Amino acid sequence: MTVMDTSVRVSLTELTRFSREILRAIGADAATADAATRAMMHGTRYGVDSHGIRLLPHYVQALEGGRINRTPNLRAQAAFGAVMTLDADHAHGALSAYTGMDHAVSLAGQFGLGAVAIRNTSHFGPAGAYSLEAARQGFIGLTFCNSDSFVRLHDGAERFHGTNPIAVGVPATGDDPWLLDMATSAVPFNRVLLYRSLGLPLPDAVASNADGVDTTDANLTEMLAPVGAAFGFKGAALAGVAEIFSAVLTGMRLSFDIAPMGGPDFSTPRELGAFVLAIKPDAFIDRKTFDEGMTRYLERLRASRPREGGTVMAPGDREWAVARARDQNGVLLDPASAAAFAALGERLGIRQPADPQSGTHAMPGE
Repeated sequence: MTVMDTSVRVSLTELTRFSREILRAIGADAATADAATRAMMHGTRYGVDSHGIRLLPHYVQALEGGRINRTPNLRAQAAFGAVMTLDADHAHGALSAYTGMDHAVSLAGQFGLGAVAIRNTSHFGPAGAYSLEAARQGFIGLTFCNSDSFVRLHDGAERFHGTNPIAVGVPATGDDPWLLDMATSAVPFNRVLLYRSLGLPLPDAVASNADGVDTTDANLTEMLAPVGAAFGFKGAALAGVAEIFSAVLTGMRLSFDIAPMGGPDFSTPRELGAFVLAIKPDAFIDRKTFDEGMTRYLERLRASRPREGGTVMAPGDREWAVARARDQNGVLLDPASAAAFAALGERLGIRQPADPQSGTHAMPGE
């Protein structure tokens, strides 16, 4: 089996096709394959590579092992006015979150806001994918999830919170949405794995060794630091916000009670929680005034004077620029993902993704 040369790019269309076919080949239903692929490709298209298509081999392992239900029955467990609790039946986290946000948007259309607590879900990848879905439909979307402990507290020396993302998407007329998608750790752990694969040093003050001491060596990383460096108490508190919404409010496992994402047990559901909220702006103010306010805000933000050598951007601007480039040129896979895709394609008889320019297979030898 020949692993692709790292200089070869792969088209987003081909990666989407490859992912769906792989997931269907291992017995995932169409809804699971579509949602998982959609979320991973959000990460890859917008440059959130730590939560992009590189997660495909992990999801295959979790689906085949039984941790994630390949044919789940998602159902409303409780509902009251604008509030719903969704039991995801241990579905893939992307299917759970997209379904939850669909319900939240529907409720917000009726009541002005819609809140959905999601139970019995799993790792859902990039939180921004679900908030962006609401924003694309004209609603403000908020997404929270917790995960297994890997982030120390401020001045802490043990794992406590998960990376516990928070994402907010806000619609903007005639423009891409305002989009915040942040881990409450300094970086997500998948970023550490990506840097390990690429052999690159980590930035300062984002990761710690077993004693809670900062390290830039991805191979020595035993825990992540909360966002904020010297002011990490702010990041630790934000992680607590995500913890309360996604675990306490759903009755699911707290971060330090969740089985590790990386195993070794891939047969037992992890019982994660998540929480999504959709808000209809024109339930609070007329839509014209809201749209004009967002337009004015974004225009003034982007025109703000930068410091020397700097660039001022609205949250999401980097992602839109990356997406335009990758839509045209495809994406470069890291070596570990390339090797894993080659093995998956060979085992399952799935044609490898193709080079967007030449049309040749990026990972020959299947």
